[in-house]
Amino acid sequence: MHYTAMQTWAWVHKWSSLVCTAFLLMLCLTGLPLIFHDEIDEFFSPSDWQPANPGAELMSLDQIVRIAQDNRPGERPLYLSFDIDRPVVNVTTAPPTDSNQPDFHLMPYDLTSGDQVPFPEDASSAVMHFLLQLHTDMFLGLPGMLFLGFMGLLFAVATVSGIVLYAPFMRKIPFGTLRREKSRRLFWLDYHNLLGVVTIVWALLVGLTGVVNTLEEPIIDGWRNAELDDLIKQHQSVESIEHWASVDEAVASALTLAPDMEPQFIAFPGARYSTPGHFAVFLHGRTPVTEHIILPVLVNARTGEVEGRREMPWYAKTLALSGPLHFGDYGGMTLKVIWALLDLVLIAVLISGLYLWLKRGTGRSKVTSDLQSLEEQTA
Repeated sequence: MHYTAMQTWAWVHKWSSLVCTAFLLMLCLTGLPLIFHDEIDEFFSPSDWQPANPGAELMSLDQIVRIAQDNRPGERPLYLSFDIDRPVVNVTTAPPTDSNQPDFHLMPYDLTSGDQVPFPEDASSAVMHFLLQLHTDMFLGLPGMLFLGFMGLLFAVATVSGIVLYAPFMRKIPFGTLRREKSRRLFWLDYHNLLGVVTIVWALLVGLTGVVNTLEEPIIDGWRNAELDDLIKQHQSVESIEHWASVDEAVASALTLAPDMEPQFIAFPGARYSTPGHFAVFLHGRTPVTEHIILPVLVNARTGEVEGRREMPWYAKTLALSGPLHFGDYGGMTLKVIWALLDLVLIAVLISGLYLWLKRGTGRSKVTSDLQSLEEQTA
């Protein structure tokens, strides 16, 4: 590589790394426990709830809705949502009011018996919520998310520029060489480069999916406002229906469009995300990866027939798929452990890079110092 080009790449690598290092360390440290958030929650608040009739045939959704209405007389059902890992459906009801902020009431029900399911006492929720907010937006909302997204882009630039700088020297020394007999700084440089090369693909994957995740709020809001609202407006003129068809029939009709999916959320007629005359059935994939892909379907509340659907656009699907890739929570405990180990290696890369900068030579150009250290690898 030409010396001038090497100087330029060294400058890009150094400053892109320095600017984002502190924030990357924070993200790595907070992200480590978040990888195991399910296990941490279970450890501090073990759930002793079991279905009343394990293995029994599940009750129909219509039965659950009637039970919920009997428990909350005078209220109307607004939403149904489904737990992923247990036979529980959550029913949201509210008084029949025109207020924009009705008094919502949510209650989980056991699908094997119709009994109410107690809310778990989560002793770790405050700590995990704090870590999640710090990791997501540093308690600054959308500006914080976008700022961390920019730090993720700088991290990607630092990773790519590091590859460009190290590639010429990888052909001249055996891979994985750590020259302890030479200067301490050269040993740390070898250590930094080795760990960086080992984690290149994973670091770029996690970094870029993290950048995509920071765009979650504007992307989802854009989809909801531009796409989903358009679907609802196309059918908004349908008159209000007092007596609905079967909720189970509405779900069955929606599933005929996507038999490889399952219901995630149902909005009743007149609720947000539906129309006065339709059920809005939101389906999602069955696997840990595809469970974030959503298909909203409008079903006529009188006839139970499908009258509209709207596929997620490519940008929303990209966001949905980036979440599980970023946290590594789609492949069970094995993948979580791998993600955690790689996270620890990345922390070592960041710390060693910071050490190299702090121990740079004095009285010389910082870029020249870095280049001389790189050139020593061919000695």
